[in-house]
Amino acid sequence: QVQLQESGGGSVQAGESLTLACSVSGYTIDRSCVAWYRQGPGKQREGVAILASTGQSLYADSVKGRFTISQDNTKTTVFLQMNSLKLEDTAMYYCAAVEGVPPPPMGWIRPDEYTYWGQGTQVTVSS
Repeated sequence: QVQLQESGGGSVQAGESLTLACSVSGYTIDRSCVAWYRQGPGKQREGVAILASTGQSLYADSVKGRFTISQDNTKTTVFLQMNSLKLEDTAMYYCAAVEGVPPPPMGWIRPDEYTYWGQGTQVTVSS
C-alpha cells in the first residue's frame, strides 16, 4: 500500500526556516514527479514546487528563491526547505506523487492527475 506522510510542519516567526519531509512508503519515486501543494485559510490550493526524478524542478513565483525542493538518495523522501518564511506562507502543506516524467521543460501537473496524496502538515508563520 502506497503512503505519503508529511512531517516537519510547525509554528515559526517570519524570517525563520522550516524543512518539510514527504516520506514515501510502498513506492519509489524513480521515474515519478513529486510536488508540494499548500492551502491557506480561505485560499485555493496552490502548487508550491514540483520535482521530477530526472532532477527538473519548478517553483511558484511566490516562493522562488526562498524554497528548495529536493530528494534523498534512496528516493523515498522529498524535502521542501523553506527559508525566509512570510506570513502568507501559512498553510496546510501536502505532498503528492504521480508516476511518469513529462518531457522538458518542466511544467505543473494538474492536482487531479496525482495518484497519491499525503494528509498534510501545518505551517504557521507569525510576526
